[in-house]
Amino acid sequence: MTLIKTAFFLFLSLTIIACSSPSLDKHIGSSPELKLETFFQGELVAYGMVLDRSGNLLRRFDVKMLADWQGNKGEIKEWFEFDDGEKSIRIWQLEKIADNQYTGQAADVIGIAQGRTQGSALYWQYDLEIEVEGENYTVTLDDWMFLLDQNRLFNKTDMTKFGFKVGEILIYIEKV
Repeated sequence: MTLIKTAFFLFLSLTIIACSSPSLDKHIGSSPELKLETFFQGELVAYGMVLDRSGNLLRRFDVKMLADWQGNKGEIKEWFEFDDGEKSIRIWQLEKIADNQYTGQAADVIGIAQGRTQGSALYWQYDLEIEVEGENYTVTLDDWMFLLDQNRLFNKTDMTKFGFKVGEILIYIEKV
């Protein structure tokens, strides 16, 4: 009987988690409207932090960004500097594949990132290879961006492994 109760509890927990996920459709008509090719253009700066699954602060970081779009193709160069001295660079190659739909690739992204905008929000999902204490891991990022105004954007990302939340990233981005 214990196995049945455990299976039922797991099913119920997963159902509740699935039902509580944010929906991009709730942002229809919200403004200002987020267009990646408009916001991510020119110089930007970002400030962020990485939290563990319990919400405890692990790291802080700053990012200098340079973005450029030519037609439906964009490139975002990101220079990260963490509070522990680590530095890294990520270069995104983005493409607008349809109205409100984007794809992206970067060296540490596994496969192709898929994103969709609605009103002032973007939902972006991809797998990322990260290094933790000398070991490489692949985590899934559920990335939500919300345009605050024409110059500022807030980014909240849940990191999961095997469907379980392992951390969170919070980022504030603004145009220079």
